[in-house]
Amino acid sequence: MSPDLQCVACGARYADRWRCACGQPLDFVDRPLPEGPSPAPTTLDTREGLWTFDEFLPIERRVTLGAGWTPLVDSEGRSLSKSRTDSGEAPYWNCAFKLESVSPTGSFKDRGAALTVSRALACGAERLVEDSSGNAGTAIATYAARAGLESEIYVPADATAAKLRAIERTGADVVRVEGSRGDVTEAAIDAVETGAGWYASHAWRPSFYVGTSTIAFEIAAQRDWHAPEAVVCPLGHGTLFLGLSRGFRALADAGWIDDPPRLLAAQAAGYAPFVEGSEDDNDRADGIHIREPVRTDEIEAAITETNGDAIAIDGAATDREHERLHEAGFPVEPTSAVAPAALRKYRERGVLDTDADVVVPLTGRAKN
Repeated sequence: MSPDLQCVACGARYADRWRCACGQPLDFVDRPLPEGPSPAPTTLDTREGLWTFDEFLPIERRVTLGAGWTPLVDSEGRSLSKSRTDSGEAPYWNCAFKLESVSPTGSFKDRGAALTVSRALACGAERLVEDSSGNAGTAIATYAARAGLESEIYVPADATAAKLRAIERTGADVVRVEGSRGDVTEAAIDAVETGAGWYASHAWRPSFYVGTSTIAFEIAAQRDWHAPEAVVCPLGHGTLFLGLSRGFRALADAGWIDDPPRLLAAQAAGYAPFVEGSEDDNDRADGIHIREPVRTDEIEAAITETNGDAIAIDGAATDREHERLHEAGFPVEPTSAVAPAALRKYRERGVLDTDADVVVPLTGRAKN
């Protein structure tokens, strides 16, 4: 393979490596952009799933489960006539929900997994290693199984039984690790460095962010190439947040949209490195329990460049919003609820107007 990966810090190039020798993350050297004007949305072949936008993708398709083209729907429904704000006003959310929860394995992580496993196949990998609190591990294990590869997924010892079952059913080897989420990552890295397999990390591999960038392409296409005023989404490692940032920036650079939207992050209280004074651990939003993201500098830059922000959501607010979402017909997991809860807080603080044009991805479905 050609040395198509480059360190974001020192500029060193590699054909295949999960991080630079200097310890910093890698990105693809080339960023493909299509030539010419944006196509009419009605001419897009959505049967290709996220690969509809292959002109933006530096990775050849080698494995797919049809992920992509998740619905973009109005948040309000008849049930919300009973779900009013404390002041008695309606509608409650007044946004559009991007339903990533209907993806093949139940979360937006399908997108990153499809690209990362395709990359692994191109690199000749035979066994993949990943660390995850649930959704990323499920996605990598599932796409590995689809591709005929073995996988080993490192998970927190207290991961929910439903998430563990979803991973185990793929035939993956599951390794439970006592301690913090960071301890799980360290255990996976130790295994990789002793030859356990190809590190399919959703935090480190640039292929994962290429996959999640397709959410931005779809949002723009579903809105006739008009970006929303803002996107509010959960933020842990930043795989969704940075995917959106990169995707909307690519669309703007290609001339398919005017400007990227504001990116407004929702973090879990106690796991919120981009929010000052965050306390009281939010144990409900376990999907974003990340205190030291790999790409901190890029996340901070994306917040600044889009006039964005980050706020922390506590467990009580997560539970309230989670219940409201289920009552409104959106069967999502608790981590998904932090973004709609954050939308409410952003409006209360005057960061967003009540009638602002907002999209909120619902990132993962409820696990049974």
